[in-house]
Amino acid sequence: MFKLTTCKPAVLRGFMAIGCAFFLFGSISAQVTAQDTLSYTLAQAEQQFLQKNLTLLAGHYNVNANRALIDQAKVWDNPVLITDQNIYADGKSFFSHGKDLSGESRGQIFIQVQQLIRTAGKRARQIDLAVTTSEMSELQLQDVLRNLKYQLRSDYYTISQLFSVQQIYNQELEEMKHLVTGMEAQLKAGNIAQREYLRVQALVISLQQDITENNRNLSNSEAELKTLLQVTGNTFIKPADSLAFPTFTTPSLDTLVAAAKSNNAAYLLQQKLVLYQQQNLQYQKALKSPDITVGPEYDKASNYAPNYVGLTLSLPLPVFNKNKGNIKAAEFSIQQQQVSAQQLETELSNNIINAYSKLTFTQQQNNSTQNDFYNSYQKMFTNMMLSYRQRQLSLLEFIDFFDTYKEANIRLRQQQLNLQLAKEELNFQAGTDILK
Repeated sequence: MFKLTTCKPAVLRGFMAIGCAFFLFGSISAQVTAQDTLSYTLAQAEQQFLQKNLTLLAGHYNVNANRALIDQAKVWDNPVLITDQNIYADGKSFFSHGKDLSGESRGQIFIQVQQLIRTAGKRARQIDLAVTTSEMSELQLQDVLRNLKYQLRSDYYTISQLFSVQQIYNQELEEMKHLVTGMEAQLKAGNIAQREYLRVQALVISLQQDITENNRNLSNSEAELKTLLQVTGNTFIKPADSLAFPTFTTPSLDTLVAAAKSNNAAYLLQQKLVLYQQQNLQYQKALKSPDITVGPEYDKASNYAPNYVGLTLSLPLPVFNKNKGNIKAAEFSIQQQQVSAQQLETELSNNIINAYSKLTFTQQQNNSTQNDFYNSYQKMFTNMMLSYRQRQLSLLEFIDFFDTYKEANIRLRQQQLNLQLAKEELNFQAGTDILK
């Protein structure tokens, strides 16, 4: 039996390092296995997101609240009842009404009802403002949905890519386990040099660091996705859709820009802000016209006639306050929002062009030559493994190829992720799933 006490200190440290690496990775794998795993397709994840996301739910409440304000704006002002009743008279009677013994009227009764009538279309202007405010709240909700949906898909595709990278690391670690097991016997027999063993040790340590970094990134993306889906507890969400190169036809740049101007919620919201300020200007101009208060009144025993019925009419005289300041402020607000709308239009066009360019560049990498390369590389890996087991390759040759194979596979997964993210960024800027 091989005894560690007969090994050189450097060799002993090497075995301990490899053992620690395997132990750490095994602990990480055990933790993931211990978690409850939920497998979602992208469609299922989006469905749960729409049903349970609290940010969207709060946005829906805000939309409903603003819709209720439209009904409130349509309601007329309540009439005002004014009354004047005597409660004490002649130093001897309280609430004296009716007639005395001689038939003379006692006490006074005064009743007046006033109704405010808004002039110059103020009520219609307020309704227009309420309708536009409600439409803006809906666009704000759509913009929130657009941003969160983009984050959801980005996290989903990223987790899928990181999970596939984790499988590559698992495959390499499994091969390294077999390699280390064989090297123990070879080292004991003196058939391999210590430098070869140290080379394997360095590879294992590097692999363990890669595994740790990949798990850290996976944990961060999982936390974001679980928050979006309102999933709590020690749960791992595993994408059911495998990461692959999507196939789609990209519309022309002009078509994309036109689609963005029709669907991008942030752009449409800015247009509504311009409309809101224009409506506010009309409302401020209407406010300079005085409102009329009109209503009947009845007066008993306090006028030239015992029972007096009259009509009251009142309105403020626009002598000092003609609302000029608010009108001027509304005019400047229109100009401000128009400049912002122009700026946002330029920004939207440039963002579409940028997203289109990144998608085009990424698609150019996905060509038949590269696909053939990765397919051939996968077949070569099988042949190289067989050659190494038959001792037709040296250890260093095998390690170099193995490391290169790992990096090539990771680049392939990253390229698949980049294409998915580029597609979703273009959909995000367009405000609709123009690329399926």
